[in-house]
Amino acid sequence: MKKFEEKTYETETIYKGKIVQLDVDSVTLPDGNTSKRELIRHPGAVAVIAITDEGKLVCVEQYRKPMEKSIIEIPAGKLEPGEEPKTCALRELEEETGYTSDDLEFITSFYTSPGFADEIVHLYFTDQIKPMEEQPDGDEDEFVEQLELTVEEAEALEKEERIHDAKTAYAILYMKLRNAR
Repeated sequence: MKKFEEKTYETETIYKGKIVQLDVDSVTLPDGNTSKRELIRHPGAVAVIAITDEGKLVCVEQYRKPMEKSIIEIPAGKLEPGEEPKTCALRELEEETGYTSDDLEFITSFYTSPGFADEIVHLYFTDQIKPMEEQPDGDEDEFVEQLELTVEEAEALEKEERIHDAKTAYAILYMKLRNAR
């Protein structure tokens, strides 16, 4: 057994929804004892750090039910079954902002909440965006408003907790480091 590895000997699916699945795994711990682990299964997501010609970060504001408030975030969305992350990143950029790009650069991937969820976010960057000739229809149950923010404006919104998610905080740090070069 690998150091710290927990061996699953039984999985019970409690809920299977449109976006997530909740499993309860029964596991054997490294010391031989057993325990239960509640796990959220998620298909993965993408996010895009998109920068305008003026050096502003393209964001969207939308209501987030789990927090019961609107927050400002970089464009992002869930991977569809079999969809490549880069394809999804371009789709989300287009749907949420009306911008497109021929140059999406992969930055990194990270787990959002590894203590209980397997969701991984693939992060892309582009400073080569252009408005789409025809604006795409977004998701029918998604209502967003686009904003373009300087790093200073984004940092102020973080302090106000209007930007309050990890992927957008990461994007702001990325822009600060990039601008410092």
